[in-house]
Amino acid sequence: MIRHAFPVVAHFDWAVAVTFAAPRGNLERLVAPGLTLDADGPNGFLAAACVATRGLRPAGLPRVFGTDFFLAGYRIFTRFMSEEGEQYRGLQILGSETDRWPMVAAGRLLTHYGYRHCRVRVERTEERIAISTSSGLEIEALAHSSALPPESVFGTWDEARRYAGPAPYTFAAEDGRIVCVRGARTNWKPRPIGLVRARAPLLETLAGTTLTPAAAFLVENVDYRWERAFRRRPARP
Repeated sequence: MIRHAFPVVAHFDWAVAVTFAAPRGNLERLVAPGLTLDADGPNGFLAAACVATRGLRPAGLPRVFGTDFFLAGYRIFTRFMSEEGEQYRGLQILGSETDRWPMVAAGRLLTHYGYRHCRVRVERTEERIAISTSSGLEIEALAHSSALPPESVFGTWDEARRYAGPAPYTFAAEDGRIVCVRGARTNWKPRPIGLVRARAPLLETLAGTTLTPAAAFLVENVDYRWERAFRRRPARP
């Protein structure tokens, strides 16, 4: 079956994303053949994003046909050059979690996003947001703080913004080609939030090392669209 075969739209009530840094040597082995790690000096970057999603459906269908669910997405920042010399920047999919079993089934069938089921708990007030899942993901942040984590590899938010996501594309490898899905969004106005704690066991297991929280941000009230995928062969080494 061809995955990502048609455009999909959804509304994000809110999305919280945390960027983690790790030594590039630990992350390069996670990168699919045909992609390269999007690194900054000695560091590569992973992301865990939590999204309150409403009305996910094929583009063109009315909202009543949409699905509401929680999404946790695990990604690694990568780059891709096609054999035609086209260059793309994006996020390679490492895994996804959702609290809706129908989304697990549909996601596994129709996408490369690697959906698994999880239970989720979200506590949100004017001052604070806390998210935890049954897989061990934990994020707690202060809504009105713009401070970077003390251990961040970035010196300023402007530096961190480059790895705050979302990148224009998501990538997956398939039969010697790279599947590219372009994302488009409206009202995307990320603002930094003060990270109190962040733990992503799946990413730590894949990286084989302790991750360094580097930045966190929040967006709200976003309309998002995933275009139909296109496939390219990577440039020869």
